[in-house]
Amino acid sequence: MSALLTADWFQLDSYYRKFDLYSMRWSMDEGLDTMIVSGAPYGGPIAVVRDRKQLVRVMGSAKPVITIYNGVGNVISKILWNSGVLVHMGWSDGEQLLCVQESGDVLVYDMFGAYQRTFNMGQEVRDTKVCKAVLFPNPVGVGLAVITTTNRMFLVSNVTDPKVRSVPDLPRANEPISCWCVIASAFLVCREKEIYKCQLGESRAVLMRPEITSAYTQILSIVSSQNGKHVAFFTDSGMLWIGSSEFKAKPYSEVDTGYIKQPKELMWCGSEAVVAHWDDTMCIYGTKGNYFTYPYDGPFHLIQEMDCVRVVSEMTHELMQKVPAVVEKIFRLSSSAAGSYLVEASKHFQKRSHKADEYIRLVKPDLPIAVQNCIEAASFEFNPEVQKTLIRAAQFGKCFLMDPELTDLYVKTCRWLRVLNAVRDPKVAIPLTSDQIKHLGERVFLDRLIWRRLHCLAGHIASYLQLKDGRTRVLSHWACYKVTQPHLDNESAAREIGEKLSNVPGISYTTIAMKAADKGRKALAIKILEYETHSKLQVPLLLSLGEGPTALLKATASGDTDLVYIVLLHLKEKMGKREFELTIRGFTLAHALYIKYCALHNRETLRQVYVQEDDFQGQAATHIRDAIEQTNPGSIEASLISARECYKKGKNDLGVSICEDARKLCKQQSSLQDKYGSRFVGKSLHDTVELLLDQGEVKLADKLRAEYKMPDRRYWWLRILKLAEQDEWAELDKFSKSKKSPVGYEPFVDACIKYGKNDEALKYLPRCRDELKVMYYVKAGFYEEAAEVAFEQKDESGLLFVQKKCPLIEITKHAKIASLVEQFNTRK
Repeated sequence: MSALLTADWFQLDSYYRKFDLYSMRWSMDEGLDTMIVSGAPYGGPIAVVRDRKQLVRVMGSAKPVITIYNGVGNVISKILWNSGVLVHMGWSDGEQLLCVQESGDVLVYDMFGAYQRTFNMGQEVRDTKVCKAVLFPNPVGVGLAVITTTNRMFLVSNVTDPKVRSVPDLPRANEPISCWCVIASAFLVCREKEIYKCQLGESRAVLMRPEITSAYTQILSIVSSQNGKHVAFFTDSGMLWIGSSEFKAKPYSEVDTGYIKQPKELMWCGSEAVVAHWDDTMCIYGTKGNYFTYPYDGPFHLIQEMDCVRVVSEMTHELMQKVPAVVEKIFRLSSSAAGSYLVEASKHFQKRSHKADEYIRLVKPDLPIAVQNCIEAASFEFNPEVQKTLIRAAQFGKCFLMDPELTDLYVKTCRWLRVLNAVRDPKVAIPLTSDQIKHLGERVFLDRLIWRRLHCLAGHIASYLQLKDGRTRVLSHWACYKVTQPHLDNESAAREIGEKLSNVPGISYTTIAMKAADKGRKALAIKILEYETHSKLQVPLLLSLGEGPTALLKATASGDTDLVYIVLLHLKEKMGKREFELTIRGFTLAHALYIKYCALHNRETLRQVYVQEDDFQGQAATHIRDAIEQTNPGSIEASLISARECYKKGKNDLGVSICEDARKLCKQQSSLQDKYGSRFVGKSLHDTVELLLDQGEVKLADKLRAEYKMPDRRYWWLRILKLAEQDEWAELDKFSKSKKSPVGYEPFVDACIKYGKNDEALKYLPRCRDELKVMYYVKAGFYEEAAEVAFEQKDESGLLFVQKKCPLIEITKHAKIASLVEQFNTRK
């Protein structure tokens, strides 16, 4: 293969490469050698601040300024540092800058320098001060670990949800710590020659015993790989030890670096090499002791990534990584891999050379693997020309195959390569690798573009990759950003947002309006809410903005009674009484629901509403409800008189009559209550008569019945039941003969049967109605008589009914009934 493709490769345990990403366009007054540099992972922005420990001539403001640059050195934002002593700064997984102060306060900013929030590492940290801090990746996000001036260690597993926890103290805690690092939820702390592991949840620190053959007196630097499985540390004798983080097995290697001075930066490149930075030299060490050195003309800084290291100098931005296995297979000199032959075949095919056929025959048995390797290798490459070479080779090889899986992989890779090339472009400057984009996922990747306010690019990518809800999320964020721009007038901003989002599904205009309201643009928020179609989202925000009448209009238009109630209760609380009543009067549904609410919870308010509206029927109804719920006779009478007067004003004669009768009855009940001691007041006429009958006051009960025109049927039923209940059978018989019963005589029979007086029932059975007589004889247990009645009435079905109901043990009765049935059949 061409030597140009491997010119930037170098060999350790396997091949590594370092290549330029961008030429830097820094706009800083001082060089990188006097700066603290912190780069966000996944090709994120770079934060730079002057190192307060170095003595330099200060130009301009003496206060520190944190400048945030993109990948090519263009300024994104600046933060004038007015807070306490800055101990450490780093980035969260949401690309927010975390600034750790000596007091333990952690200030969080977005990449545009806007303050977001603050959290604290606890009172003990505040009292003892932070001397060292580090941000570290873990499975739940990005964590923060600090060591105080008293060598106490505290840890937050996820800065998004900070919960401070302490780890076990070191023995002889007052002795100084030389270096430290964090592995997941444990500290690796070095003191002189000792290495302690302080695990979260354990009671004490554990002394680790790594196997070291070289002599030394102190460990100067220690770092762990991002997966937490490997550790490297540098000693004062210039020895670099690389091994397992468990320290149980033999080390992978011990390398004499030739440097005694502590490296400025020491970090892992992936999980198979360690990079060290001394002044103007960068060395990369393999796990088997091989190393490679890069000299630099000026200062530079290292930024650790999950699979590589970025090198930022004053002139260039470079990336160093292990050469992916498939790339090495294809482009290694003298490679005989199938993918390598396929690339050669593709090149000759484009030249129209017959050698293409020779190469394709060589690779034919392994063609699917060759095509897959070329596709995968293309995804790892940064150079578009190399990508094209590999993709063309894959396309050429794919012509000889019918493999839908390879076709899908080819299409997906081509799409992602276009996306990666777009975001790697210097105008965007996000140098993501293929492994990084897979680890981030589509959703987070799109979020990172949105956070940078690259809405146009994010929208095109979301549509191109056909991401679910991608365009919706991009445009929602765009609209939220749009409303924060003070130079845009409300009318044009609302119109532009409405036009842009009109056909986009899933857009929440409420969220956009809330953002506008938070920025003090109430008028714009109200205009945006006009586009919201969901009343349940629209109405609460209108209320919070003080637009009560508008909220009530929207709630009533929706027909949602629960929503109307919410608005009514809110307005009632916020408005004056008169203003509230005038407001709701124009809304029929709201007014009706308010009256219903008052009827259930506040009758006095309801009465006042009726008074204002001259609704005499409604006023009377409230007085009647008062009378029903009261127990004092005087109060009941007063309420009934008020109700009567209201009915008079409303010209309701029936209501007047009923209220007057109820008042008289109440007065009589009060007298009866005083006389008999039983509770009469509040009872109905029926219950009052019943109580009088219980007391034996038949004449008084009859008088009340007549006075208040109690229906005869009701009164007779009541007398029958009471006489039967009191075992007054003779009186019941006498009552039945007093006049013709308006309820018939069946109730008399039922009363007798109820109390087991079937013989008494015989007195009334002959007087029952003919159509019911047979049934009631059977009900009372007189089967022979029932059969005779049915025979006399020539009722065949009645006879059969009696025969069926007669118990089998009644042999004589059965025989007589059977005889009657036979006679009946003979007569037919």
